[in-house]
Amino acid sequence: MRMYQSTAVRVDAMLEDLRTLVEVESPSRDLDALNASARAVAAVIESRLGGQAVLVESQAGPHVHWSGGGEPRVLILGHHDTVFPLGTLARRPFRVEGGRATGPGVFDMLGGLVQAVHGLAALDDLSGVEVLVTADEEVGSGSSRALIEERARACGAVLVFEGAADGGGLKTGRKGCGTFEVVIKGRAAHAGLEPEAGVNALVEAAYQVMDIAALSRPEIGTTVTPTVASAGTSDNVVPAEATVLVDVRVESAGEKERVESAMAALGPRLDEAEIVVRGAVGRPPMPESASAQLFEIARRLLPGIEGKAVGGGSDGNFTGALGVPTLDGLGAVGGGAHADHEYLVVDAMAERAHLVTGLVNAIRDGRTF
Repeated sequence: MRMYQSTAVRVDAMLEDLRTLVEVESPSRDLDALNASARAVAAVIESRLGGQAVLVESQAGPHVHWSGGGEPRVLILGHHDTVFPLGTLARRPFRVEGGRATGPGVFDMLGGLVQAVHGLAALDDLSGVEVLVTADEEVGSGSSRALIEERARACGAVLVFEGAADGGGLKTGRKGCGTFEVVIKGRAAHAGLEPEAGVNALVEAAYQVMDIAALSRPEIGTTVTPTVASAGTSDNVVPAEATVLVDVRVESAGEKERVESAMAALGPRLDEAEIVVRGAVGRPPMPESASAQLFEIARRLLPGIEGKAVGGGSDGNFTGALGVPTLDGLGAVGGGAHADHEYLVVDAMAERAHLVTGLVNAIRDGRTF
C-alpha cells in the first residue's frame, strides 16, 4: 500500500498554524489561558477543515470538538493544554532554525494537532471523522475522560497525536500510570527536651518509603517510585506531619489492582502514627493488542516505521483499555517534552500529515476491521 495523498500539504502553512497555537500560552488549570487556547484551536480547525468546532465547557477549561458529519468512524484525539507556566513564551519564543521548530508545546503536542488537521485537510471527504482536543490531559483528564470514552466507543477507532517515540516511531502500548499521596500524621515535641513525647512523622515516612519501593516488580514492568517527600517545620521540633508522593507504572490490569490494594493497606510502624493514602492508577494500561491492526496499516503506508511500548501515559490509555483500536505517537517527530529544549523536526511534518490521510482512508474503507 502506498502513502495516500490527494492534496499535497504545505509545510509553510503548518508552521504558520503552529506559530499561532504556540503563541497562545495554555498552562493546565489556567482557565483564562485555556479559553483563549481553545478558541485558537477551533479557529485553526475551522479555517482548514470548514464546519464548526464546538467548545465543550468543563471545570478544567474548554474541550474542542469537531465533526465531519456522517456515521462516526475515526476519532482524532489530542490536547491543547501544556505544562509551561505563563511567561515561558517570552523567554522561549517560537522559532524555526536549523530544521527545528522550538517553543513551549511544539512537541507536546501542538505540532501533532497541526499535522493532524493538515492531514485531514488533504482528504476529499471528511465524513466519519471527529476531532477532540481536550483541555486537561496534562493533569489527568479528570473532566474529559467520560467524553473521550464516549466518542471513542461511537467512532470505533482512535488516532492519538501525542509526540512520536524516539526516532519517530509510533507508540503501540503504554503503561498504566498514577500518583499516590501518602500523608503521615505524628505528634510534635521538643527535639532536645523531650523527643520521646513526640511521634516522629519523618521516621515513619522513612519506613513507608522502603515498604512502598518494595512493591516494584521491574521484571514484569511494574515500577513504584517514591518521588517527592516533605516533613518537619524546624530543626528542633519532632516532625508532626510528613508527605510522600509516589509514581506508579504498570503494564497489566492485574498489577494495577495489586499495587492499589497494597497502597491502601499501608499501615504505621510507630505507635500512635497515622497514615492516609490517596490516589490510584488513574490511567489504565494501553495493551499492545489495541494498536496491532492500526499499526500494521501504518507500516504498509510508511514502510520502516517502528512501534514501541512506552512508560508514559496519554488519553490513548483510556481508549485502548476499552478495547477500541488505538494508535498513539502519531504527532510531531522531535523530543524534549516538558523541557526547555523541546523541539519538532520540520522535515518530518509533511510525511506525518500524509500518514494521517492514509490511516483515515484505510479505516473508512474497512481495511483495518
